[in-house]
Amino acid sequence: MDPAVRDNPGSQRYEITADGAVAGFAQYRLRPGLIAFIHTEVDEAMTGRGLGRTLIASALQDARARSLAVLPFCPFVSAYLQRHPDDQDLVPEAYRNDFGL
Repeated sequence: MDPAVRDNPGSQRYEITADGAVAGFAQYRLRPGLIAFIHTEVDEAMTGRGLGRTLIASALQDARARSLAVLPFCPFVSAYLQRHPDDQDLVPEAYRNDFGL
């Protein structure tokens, strides 16, 4: 298994593939200067392999590279950010308390 993450702007989601198939996605809404993550899902048969963590880490890295502020409405993304304080700066300071950061 060699997971790969790619942005699929037509579907407004980042997708992670494993074993040649889409194994999960992080749905988002894009606005000028902002990306709001609204839902993350990993195929139940693929859970426990760290794919969700890899997916979100890559999506946040891309948001940083694109200078996008992040709003983690998705509980999975919010929990990831709670465990990774080095990425919390992506969330505008005025909204951090709203997401438990």
